[in-house]
Amino acid sequence: EQGHPELQTADSPTRRVGGAPLEGFETVEHTVPMLSIDNTYNEEELRKFHDRVVKGLGGDEPEYVVELKLDGVAMSLRYENGKFARAVTRGDGERGDDVTNNVRTIKSVPLELKGKSPKTLEFRGEVYMTRSELERINKLREEAGEEPLANPRNTTAGTLKQLDPKQVGRRRLNISAYEVVRTPDLDLPTHEAALKQLGKWGFPVEAHYTCCGSIDAVLEQCELWMEKRG
Repeated sequence: EQGHPELQTADSPTRRVGGAPLEGFETVEHTVPMLSIDNTYNEEELRKFHDRVVKGLGGDEPEYVVELKLDGVAMSLRYENGKFARAVTRGDGERGDDVTNNVRTIKSVPLELKGKSPKTLEFRGEVYMTRSELERINKLREEAGEEPLANPRNTTAGTLKQLDPKQVGRRRLNISAYEVVRTPDLDLPTHEAALKQLGKWGFPVEAHYTCCGSIDAVLEQCELWMEKRG
């Protein structure tokens, strides 16, 4: 690439890791607020949620998409002219840290989208670490006489706060896309359509999502994954 710069591509391995460590992260305002997700722990609370949805729809019965919630760090990614431009943490929901150089090291993040895409595209995803990767890191730490890290979620958060992208690149983080931010010139009539489109662009999408025609079907999925989650 040094000898033939015209041959460098957007997804070249040399473009994954940035240069010198940063002195700190810039704070960026979200174009659309990143709201937190509420929790519910039983059937009664879930049915009350459903009743509020029906009321909000003027009595119409909704269909649902049930997805597994990966335990990681929420991230907003922006693409301009089909190329990865920026990544921002959730922060306080209104403003977050610009961690673009760190997220660029995540190999499952496409540096360039596949196919046709809007001039500007923003999506939300979850950056996470697998248990097997945490085990690999802890084995290396123990060999070096260091304390093991507690869990994948906290390790992911701590990794993204590193000021040196090269250090981030040594840990194998992943990302799973779950939401397309409102885009005026993009016709995505349903959430399922958005998930499928994300996959076509090259984003990893959690594979076990299910479309449910009723709240009873949603509850069946919850019961199923209570057994399978381990």
